[in-house]
Amino acid sequence: MKGHQIVPQSYARLYVHIIFSTRQRKRWIQREWAPRLYEYFAGTIRRRNSDLVLAGGVEDHVHLLVSLSREACVADVVRDVKAASSSWVHENIREASLFAWQNGYSAFSVSHSALPDVKNYIANQEDHHQTWTFREKLIAFFARHEIEFQEEYLDA
Repeated sequence: MKGHQIVPQSYARLYVHIIFSTRQRKRWIQREWAPRLYEYFAGTIRRRNSDLVLAGGVEDHVHLLVSLSREACVADVVRDVKAASSSWVHENIREASLFAWQNGYSAFSVSHSALPDVKNYIANQEDHHQTWTFREKLIAFFARHEIEFQEEYLDA
């Protein structure tokens, strides 16, 4: 086409804050092995050509800050992370033979300017959950992002 220039490369910087819990909020994730779980998340996310910026959480849920590649789909990344990490837990953590993730997840876009705040929030999960429950914090996220939700699915 005359007058139109074809751009040879596409660029993107997409950050997403992903949150999901263990099934029925069971307190499966132990401090002793959580860092290995987070490393496994990172490897799985790299296979989707994306990067795990930071992972954190407490016994019943995790927070992932992910830099998505321009081809990545949030649902595919979460599906792969949950499936692969669940298998890893079953193979490597003897006392967690009944471990499972919840069916759903929550994902929130993060602007570049908000990265320090989100990193701080994820890094300090134990402090946050001294005063707030997972449910309370998730509802606060939904309110901040104007997401309508159904109460009955919060504890699934």
